[in-house]
Amino acid sequence: MVNEAAHTITRYDQELESLRGIVARMGGLVERQTAQAIAAVVNQNEEAALEAPALDPEVDALEREAEILGIRLLALRAPMASDLRMVVAALKMSGDLERVGDYASSIARRAMKVEPLGGAFSFSALRAMGRLVQENLHRAVEAMADSDAERAREVWSADTVVDELYTTMFRELVTYMMEDPRNIGPCIHLLFVAKNLERIGDHATNIAERVYYAVTGDMLPSERPRGGEAAKDANAGDDTDED
Repeated sequence: MVNEAAHTITRYDQELESLRGIVARMGGLVERQTAQAIAAVVNQNEEAALEAPALDPEVDALEREAEILGIRLLALRAPMASDLRMVVAALKMSGDLERVGDYASSIARRAMKVEPLGGAFSFSALRAMGRLVQENLHRAVEAMADSDAERAREVWSADTVVDELYTTMFRELVTYMMEDPRNIGPCIHLLFVAKNLERIGDHATNIAERVYYAVTGDMLPSERPRGGEAAKDANAGDDTDED
């Protein structure tokens, strides 16, 4: 009887670790998708533009695997306290990561449609935004893997800068469209790219919030730090751009 109980505990621990591993693998894949999507836009890298969407089926399969295992743990193992928080957080994080993959794929699909703009348009804001979003996503995934509440809080606080960069790009691109109607097409593509990057930043923040709660049992403030007003007004809703 003692051996049977010990075996049950060992199996339970293995299942918890397996769930963590699945979500960690998802995190690695969507980090790669995001990096490729950004490279596809700023470097006009056709190979990267093709690779990001090609990873989607693997991300989706891992999300389903996480959901099946998470529900099994909740139904059969009845986890409590920190284990319960971890399982619920893992289920929610897998959803966030799947959405990040969708946004990265959308960016990559638009990359080859971005035509050169006349004038002196600079990709510097887009590069900076992409770099910061990648950093925040990476730190969120690391916080998840290491159960690091402090790093999660840092990611949560960093989203303000992403919003401010989005506002800068939004205003700049609207100005270009007003100055020359020929810029409307490429500017719209870039606006969708910037919007999807901002959404990836939001999901990195979601992951950070879930990690913080899973580790500490406390919720971060419901009102997140926000950047510019344009980021809120231009991004109502949470629908992935579809081409």
